[in-house]
Amino acid sequence: MTYCVGLLLNEGMVLLSDTRTNAGLDNIATYRKMFVFENSGERVITVLTAGSLSVTQTTVARLREAIDDLDATPATSILLAPTMLKVAEIIGATLASVRQDIEGKMNASKITAAASMIVAGQRVGGAMRMFLIYPEGNFIEATEDTPFLQIGEHKYGKPILDRVVRPDTSLADAQKAVLLSMDSTLRSNLSVGMPLDLAVIERDACRVTMRRRIEAGDPDFAAMSEAWSAALRDGFSRIRI
Repeated sequence: MTYCVGLLLNEGMVLLSDTRTNAGLDNIATYRKMFVFENSGERVITVLTAGSLSVTQTTVARLREAIDDLDATPATSILLAPTMLKVAEIIGATLASVRQDIEGKMNASKITAAASMIVAGQRVGGAMRMFLIYPEGNFIEATEDTPFLQIGEHKYGKPILDRVVRPDTSLADAQKAVLLSMDSTLRSNLSVGMPLDLAVIERDACRVTMRRRIEAGDPDFAAMSEAWSAALRDGFSRIRI
């Protein structure tokens, strides 16, 4: 499994994913779950993936193939699409098609091929938008009322986001929020693991303005994790019933 989270804020977007893929306790591997498609200054699209690795890898490969196609059009290429809504529609249709193809081959083994994605980005002159795309290809959009989206093992990291994240949250605080959300998930679920991929897209930049890979044992992440644990223990000790 995996955990990915995206925040849509007034100042920009913050995205975080882990990289663990496992097919049992004795078959654990590391695969990137964050993919960036970018024409710097014109548009940026970031895709986070969770679920069947064969489905997500094939979907990303087909999206890249469509971009490189000499006959690409705004109806087929996410780097030519006129709006972020159209980008979400292209990715949703591609994901649904891949899932159906792979499930058809796996039905005899009674193995499901479900996968979901977070798609976030902006094109020049357009608004920042973020979508959660379901295995069937349909999607929902992040809003001011719900300015974050999660896929994968999301339940452990959701409480801090519910309490902290608002549209006016700063990008610095947003990075802290997603990292603490991931820290809670790492502590409670063995199917989520390091390294982590973190990206920030500032409003109207139309490019990834900060990108960082956080490896296991990273001292800054470890210090933040311990400070959060200490703050929770201190807060717990102060509560009276």
